[in-house]
Amino acid sequence: MSELPPLLEACRRVAECCPALTVRMLGAGEPAPGRDWVPATDFADRMPELIAGEAGRIRAEHGCAVPPHVAAARLLHHYLWSVCLLASGPWYLTGRVPELGHDRLWLAPQSGELAFRPGNELDDASDRATSGDERLRAVVAAHAAPVLAAFRPVAKRGSRSLWGMVTDDLVSGLWYLGRMLGREEDAVARAERLLPGGTGPLPGGAQFRRLAGTADREHLTRTRLGCCLYYAVRPEDTCLTCPRTCDAERVRRLEE
Repeated sequence: MSELPPLLEACRRVAECCPALTVRMLGAGEPAPGRDWVPATDFADRMPELIAGEAGRIRAEHGCAVPPHVAAARLLHHYLWSVCLLASGPWYLTGRVPELGHDRLWLAPQSGELAFRPGNELDDASDRATSGDERLRAVVAAHAAPVLAAFRPVAKRGSRSLWGMVTDDLVSGLWYLGRMLGREEDAVARAERLLPGGTGPLPGGAQFRRLAGTADREHLTRTRLGCCLYYAVRPEDTCLTCPRTCDAERVRRLEE
């Protein structure tokens, strides 16, 4: 069996150790997904199809109908979290930052699955002074900007709120990967160096803090900058990092 290119191997390792990441990894010679899949280049033109698919999944899973702006926020969060992890995962494991060209990512409206064809490592030859952290932030921001523009009319969110979601999902994906690898403390430290604050267009920073639990236990947490509107789907079950979730409730749920 031929050896995989290092970047593709790193991306596949991320997908294998992160069960919440639903992605179909494509090699260089593999064909693009079928016509039912929406390439990231076409999100704006096919937004009604994408929103209908997400609303249908919410209805099937939770038994409730949601307005388009809620479906848009949920789908955007899912997409950004996945793409941020596809970028930050290889960076965390190998120091490589993959290209995130919009012609390399597809989204299946009916299932929500992503497909990704890793390209080359982001070329930093023109600027040897640029750090891996800067390259990762730059590639995520460059991919997110037109995606946010496509979703914004339906999501009805302001620029800061949308970029706050990008920041949250970049932090959250890296944090999740660290937990899956048994390296949570290290991943959190890397996330705090990656996003110390003041790195526009990504507002705020990772801003982790520790909660005192029972029996001398401590729990890492942070509070999201931008809301993913999960509370609009399940009002009784907000996200653990939602501003609506108090610290006492966070501890209770983390220790139950």
